[in-house]
Order: sequence, then C-alpha cells, then structure tokens
Amino acid sequence: MKAELYIARRFAFKPRSLSKPTFIVLASVIGIAVGTAALILTLSIVNGFASVIEGKLIRFTSHLQVRQPDERLFAVTRRDLQTLTGVPGVATVSPFLEMNVMLRSRAGSGSAGGNIAPAMIQGIDPRVSSRFLQNGPALLEAAPASADGPLPILVGKTLAENLGVKPGDRLMIVGIAGKNGASAITGQESVVELLSSLDLHVAQVAGIYDTGLTEGFDDIVVFADITRLQQLYHPGMISGYEANVTDMRQLSAISETITSRLGYPFYSYTVYERYSNLFEWLKLQKNIMPLLIITITVVAVFNIVSTLLVLIIEKTKEIGMLSALGLEPSAVSMVFMGQAFMIALVGIGLGNLFALGLSLFELRFHLITLPEKSYFIRHVPLEIDPLQYLAVSAGVALLTLLFAFIPSRVAASLRPATALTT
Repeated sequence: MKAELYIARRFAFKPRSLSKPTFIVLASVIGIAVGTAALILTLSIVNGFASVIEGKLIRFTSHLQVRQPDERLFAVTRRDLQTLTGVPGVATVSPFLEMNVMLRSRAGSGSAGGNIAPAMIQGIDPRVSSRFLQNGPALLEAAPASADGPLPILVGKTLAENLGVKPGDRLMIVGIAGKNGASAITGQESVVELLSSLDLHVAQVAGIYDTGLTEGFDDIVVFADITRLQQLYHPGMISGYEANVTDMRQLSAISETITSRLGYPFYSYTVYERYSNLFEWLKLQKNIMPLLIITITVVAVFNIVSTLLVLIIEKTKEIGMLSALGLEPSAVSMVFMGQAFMIALVGIGLGNLFALGLSLFELRFHLITLPEKSYFIRHVPLEIDPLQYLAVSAGVALLTLLFAFIPSRVAASLRPATALTT
C-alpha cells in the first residue's frame, strides 16, 4: 500500500484515541449514503412509474391503428390484410369494430341498478387478441355463441361499479343506427326518426376487467366478440385494423410506411399519438429529474468539501509534521484526495445497499399506496436496474474526487512552521 493511502486511511478512520471513525467522518459517510440512495430511489420510482403506465397504455390498445376519415366503417378486404402483413416490422394484424352506445343496467341487478352510462363497445377477435386483460379472450370464447342469445361483453371495473352489475348480469345496449354504420346524430331528426333509429339489444356481462386506467378506459371501454357485434349491428363492416410491431423504436416509421402503401382514404396513427396527453404527462414527470439530481448532487458535494476542510483543521499539526519529515505538497494533496475517495466509497456502498433494501422491501410488502384514480396504479412502482445503480455510483464518486481537489490543495499549501505552531 502506498504511504499516501495508508496515511489517508489513518486520518479518515483512525482518530488519536479511539478505534472508530470521528463524528465528522461518520456524518459525511451518512450524508453521501443518503444522497446516493435518494438519487437511486428517485430514478427507480420515476422510471418504474413511466414503464408501468406506458406498458398499460400500449397493452390496452394496439401499437397502431389504421382507419378511414370521419370514423367511417368499411369492409375487410384481402388486399388490405396482405398489404399490412407485408410491411416489414409488423407482427400481427386484426380488424376491430368500435361503437359508441349507452348501457342501461336492469333494475335490481345491483346496489345501483337501473343506472345508465355511456360506453364504447370494441369488437375484437378473441383468438388473436393478446391484450393484458386476464382471461379476457377466454371468457369471450367460452361465452354462448348463439346469435339469438345476449351479447357476451367484458366490462371495466369502474363502469361495472357505476352500473351496479356483476358477472352474469344483463344490460340493455342502446345504439344509434346511422348511415354506413356510423353512429351519429345530425340534430335535424324528428322524435319519431330518433326513436325508430334506436338499436336495442341485450348484453350479458361475461367478466369484469381491471387495468387501473380509470378515466377513459375502465370506465367506458367494453369488449365483445367482433363476429357477434357485426351480426347485431354492421355485418361485414369494421372500424379499422389494429397492428402490433416487433420493435417499438421503429413504430413511427412503420406507421408512415403503412399509410403510404394503403393510400387514400386510409391513415394510421400510433399509440403515442392516440394518448399523447398521457405520454406528455409522463414526460413531465421525467423533466423534474435533472432538478432533483442537481439538488442532491450539490448537497453531496458541499458535504464532502466541508468534511475535508474540518479534517484539515483537525489534522493541521499532523500535516505540518509530515511536511517537516519531507512529504511533498503533492503527496499531502494525495492524502486528502485519498480520504475523500475512501469516505465516498463507503458512503456509496451503504447508499446502494440502503436503496436496494428499501426497493426490495417495498416491492415485497407494498407499504406505500397511491390513489389509483389519479396515478393509474395502486402502489409505488420501483425499477431495479443494475446499470442505473452503477451510473449513480460512478457519478457520485467522480464528483466527489473533482470537488475534493480544492480542500486537498489547501492542505498542501500549509507551511510546516505554521502548521506545527497552530
């Protein structure tokens, strides 16, 4: 071991009379540990939150959708399917049908029976659907396939609570039959025309799904078998195609390729464009990160600088003695740089252990809860990324050594005569 590192270790962790570190060293180690743990936990929470919400949004719908203007319905063609599946990067393609309707629960079917709520029924193919709804496609496949029976549907938890229904209950679907299958009202129809245009059908709740996405998702979207939905309302017609890609990084380029190959009147848009407001909200969460990192880093830097300055004052006579014995100023500077490195190393190690322990404890017991209606999740999400731990540790160590240069030069500039008589 070099003499400078040996002296640095003695200065940092071996006081004159005790075998334990001095209070100022202990405070510095704890400060660096807390700062490191705070940085790691902040990054883990923000990245975990963004990852969970983004994953829910992407899985709730497809990666991109292909439609025609004005929500126009159209027929499925082999050419369209071949064109979509032939685009490089497209993994799966499936048609879907969307309808805006009103749902009315039967009186006495629940504590809030008889309620009316708006909903959007989305017809999907249970065999190819890869949504995150637990047992969703299986429930639709297992539901009765009789054309005369009620339409099996999957209802969101929030919507089910609003309607007061449970699996097995029946609902009344109130739809508007428009031109070309479009559900729209121009405002110039008479009462008789409005009443005659109503499409009334019975649906049965095959299951209730819960995604945690309350506003605009669980409270309004209802899933049904596209074949049954077409039989009841728009035979052979669809609202568009859903496509999933193999590489999300190429999503925008794939969307542009699909639009150019299909041509007018088709257009496509990605999940990031469809839910742009929510993804902008996630970006806003990440934009706070630099401010938090700078604040915690400044505290850690001032912590190590003040610690070294106090150690210089405490070890002034020792510095003078070492200089009188022939230790060069550069070597004295290395002694205090070594102290800073050792203190930072211990603090960083403890901070990593503290952050990892808290993360594992929270992931196991979920002690911190969040209002799901506001954050779309029940518990604090934590993403444990080894590269993230390594980056934070390296950054704290580098900044510590960088700013430890100032007090180390102060120690090197002390004259032996002045230091010994202080």
